[in-house]
Amino acid sequence: MSEDFSYKMKTKVIHAGQHPDKAYGAVMPPIYATSTYAQAEPGNHQGFEYSRSGNPTRLAYERMLAALEGGVQGFAFASGMAACVSVLDLLEPGAHVIASYDVYGGTYRLMEQVRKRSQNIECTFVDVTDLQAVAQAIRPETKLLWVESPSNPLLKIADLPALVKLAKQNNIMTVADNTFATPCLQQPLALGFDWVLHSTTKYINGHSDIVGGALITSDDSLAEQMAFLHNATGAVQGPFDSYLALRGIKTLALRMKQHSESAEILADFLSSHAAVEEVFYPGLKSHPAHALAKEQMTSFGGMLSIRLKGNGAQTVQFLKSCKLFTLAESLGGVESLINLPASMTHATLPDNIRLSMGITDNLVRISVGIEDVLDLKADLEQALNTIS
Repeated sequence: MSEDFSYKMKTKVIHAGQHPDKAYGAVMPPIYATSTYAQAEPGNHQGFEYSRSGNPTRLAYERMLAALEGGVQGFAFASGMAACVSVLDLLEPGAHVIASYDVYGGTYRLMEQVRKRSQNIECTFVDVTDLQAVAQAIRPETKLLWVESPSNPLLKIADLPALVKLAKQNNIMTVADNTFATPCLQQPLALGFDWVLHSTTKYINGHSDIVGGALITSDDSLAEQMAFLHNATGAVQGPFDSYLALRGIKTLALRMKQHSESAEILADFLSSHAAVEEVFYPGLKSHPAHALAKEQMTSFGGMLSIRLKGNGAQTVQFLKSCKLFTLAESLGGVESLINLPASMTHATLPDNIRLSMGITDNLVRISVGIEDVLDLKADLEQALNTIS
């Protein structure tokens, strides 16, 4: 894999982890739709035995993920939540986890409603942008620090190197959910994190036609442990979805450039609109962590959130009035999506927790696609005018 690391990102997304297929020279790795592989004699095979343990299409995809994030090994999962589960499977029962207090709703549900019961894991949710709060939450049994940056949906930016330093001082494993930024804009492994996590459903694939997840590490020992869990628990990405995600990655660098450029334009526009109370976007100079985001990220991404001045009913009216922005869950596709976190992506959170995070009924999350930004701006403007 070393040859992949020497190239720039725009080259990596095209070539990393792949070689022309040995059978017929196919440039794009074929879909190996097989569950098992012939062996010349017991134990003598050509690198693959059974597709849960390894599949050529998935392997090419996993090598690509590792190369993009600067890791030694990548692991492709059937969903982002399956990847989350496997991180927790590295912990012993009774472990303590510290996580971003505004973590994705599905991650909160997994921690509080599943692993607290099944694994006796206790999670403390803190504002990871406050290093003192993180330090105060550390216990002798703390084994994992879970960080989202930018966070979902408030686009908070955590000081990743500072968090790594604090975690290493206390022998705590670290995982960064890099779904919003992608390796094109931010590389947590290079900043010292043990794991990078992705919902590959989103920007990695980029076309809203698969569900997937990924973990990447730069630590050989952790890679060995995860390789065992990946095979043992079996929530692996299938060959068809691996192929689609690998195909999607080919345009990742170009897509992220357009997502970011359009999001910055829309964030500026929304900041001055009379119907908008607040815009959450790290690319704005008014964002409290703009300088830090500029240090850690090469650009600011295609996600932003707005808090409208109206009430919940007016917010719903705004959402229903959008024409180009599709009201839907998920994010990171070529098409622009919009949603209401309070009743959609973060609906599983208890009301008091959700409100304490700032996820109110007038908070709207926007995934800026790659359509013409003037059309996107006009759509938001006409929808906002219905509630102004």
